Amino acid sequence: MTDSKQQDGDKAKSRGFDAKDLDPYLMKDPEAMAVNFARALENLGKAATAWLAPRERGEIAENAAEPVTDMVKTLSKVTEYWISDPRRTFEAQTQLMSSYFGIWMRSMQRMQGETPAEEPERNDKRFADEDWQKNPFFEFLKQVYLITADWAEKMVAETDGLDEHTKHKAGFYVKQITAALSPTNFVATNPQLYRETIATSGENLVRGMKMLTEDIVAGQGDLRLRQTDMTKFAVGRDMALTAGKVIAQNEICQIIQYEPTTETVLKRPLLICPPWINKFYILDLNPQKSFIKWCVDQGQTVFVISWVNPDARHAQKDWAAYAREGIDFALDTIERATGEKEANAVGYCVGGTLLAATLALHAKEKNKRIKTATLFTTQVDFTHAGDLKVFVDEEQLGRLEAHMEEIGYLDGSKMATAFNMLRASELIWPYFVNNYLKGQEPMPFDLLFWNADSTRMAAANHAFYLRNCYLRNALTANEMILDGQKLSLKDVKIPIYNLATREDHIAPAKSVFLGSQFFGGKVDFVLAGSGHIAGVVNPPDKKKYQYWTGGGVTGDYETWLTKAAENAGSWWPHWQAWIEAKDNKRVPARKPGGTALNAIEEAPGSYVMERA
Repeated sequence: MTDSKQQDGDKAKSRGFDAKDLDPYLMKDPEAMAVNFARALENLGKAATAWLAPRERGEIAENAAEPVTDMVKTLSKVTEYWISDPRRTFEAQTQLMSSYFGIWMRSMQRMQGETPAEEPERNDKRFADEDWQKNPFFEFLKQVYLITADWAEKMVAETDGLDEHTKHKAGFYVKQITAALSPTNFVATNPQLYRETIATSGENLVRGMKMLTEDIVAGQGDLRLRQTDMTKFAVGRDMALTAGKVIAQNEICQIIQYEPTTETVLKRPLLICPPWINKFYILDLNPQKSFIKWCVDQGQTVFVISWVNPDARHAQKDWAAYAREGIDFALDTIERATGEKEANAVGYCVGGTLLAATLALHAKEKNKRIKTATLFTTQVDFTHAGDLKVFVDEEQLGRLEAHMEEIGYLDGSKMATAFNMLRASELIWPYFVNNYLKGQEPMPFDLLFWNADSTRMAAANHAFYLRNCYLRNALTANEMILDGQKLSLKDVKIPIYNLATREDHIAPAKSVFLGSQFFGGKVDFVLAGSGHIAGVVNPPDKKKYQYWTGGGVTGDYETWLTKAAENAGSWWPHWQAWIEAKDNKRVPARKPGGTALNAIEEAPGSYVMERA
């Protein structure tokens, strides 16, 4: 046999069926398996009890069927389109059946040791185990799943007569269903899980069902999916470590001023307005990743708003309250602590949206305290707001508002679930498999600890945000009314540094770019590599990712990107240079509070410690 024929034979054998490949799938100890299955079922029963108990006691009164009802109603419109015309129905079925037949033929060829025409490989981490390619049964399952998922998404895309929002919802729901039904999520259809279950005689399921019970108990009747080991971190001990003092507080926020590390500092202080949907210490995870510490080390006097984790007492705190009692309160505090009437401001995500609206309000009032604004992954126009728009229409908002009015807030776990659903195949199902089917504790990861440290949303604040931004897109339509004033971003003429991230699924870069065009002054649009968090929290010494800079923000995002200049590494130094170009005057370093304000407590303060 020639070398080439030998190689072909070896390849066919490797792709063909070999009885030895079945060894890891054969049960070795049926008695131990039966005992562990019984123990796993017992733990599953405890999980069911933990889920049912608060509902039976009336502690959870929400109608859990409502999201399912909306999904069924939406997808029924797609189904109606395809079954209303027999010809369309036949074509759709024929397309799917012919794809299944092709998979079957290729599987038979592999079983016989032949090498069929290869399907294009997909970069899907769910199917990394070699048996998804080598074992005919699992390879067949994988191909059937992928073909069916593609077919279902195509059916939605080709459905005529749906309004844009309904089609968007239908596509989103189909992706959620296909992500949930992936064969990787079940013991019997995931080769790695099957082998592990056989090897441990089901001990993995015993551990997994115990963890499931613990997570439902931790969620007080709802599943609080653990994505990291929450016992390995503590705020103020492992993260949020930059030295500083809380120098002022009110009902909705604390103001932190950080200790200087340089002899001189920029005369103009820096105010950071973080999102209230998450806690501020994403910008101060640890000394190596801390944007706050880096700013301090560059000679900036940094102030941060630490939002309260609201409860029923804050139900009526709306956007006007967050603007006045948050941003304006912080500016007053800065003036008292430093004597400076002017400041630079940074807003992150929804904190940036609030900052932009407040700037428009300030413009109406001839308030010129904020001299430059930096927006991190911030949307002011919500035309291209992505999959979060799925959750916002009049019907869904009405139900949500009724729920919030009843208790005064939206529980943080609801928003966390919505964010996780945007990337369910990465942020939900891998952890479901690892925790409850493999029975393995997730690895400690500071970012995921922060992500799980969710916050509640005050009812009036959250309702205003969803209605005015996602539903009505009122800010760029000049229809948002804040504290009695109708706002226009054209009135905002101060310099804007507008940072988007290329892989952002919460504030898509296209959306941020479009929003840049509504301000009345010069906007420097900068695009960072990676996503909503990693693209922002990217210290220069890590030498990771890249950022793009270009001309003005006219035209469309795609055209801008083709002409933009790519720069290696972090955008942080580029931003610092931008800040100093606006005003580089320096003064002696300032101690927190100055001579006017006494420290209330050490940073990071007590508001951030409140768990949802």
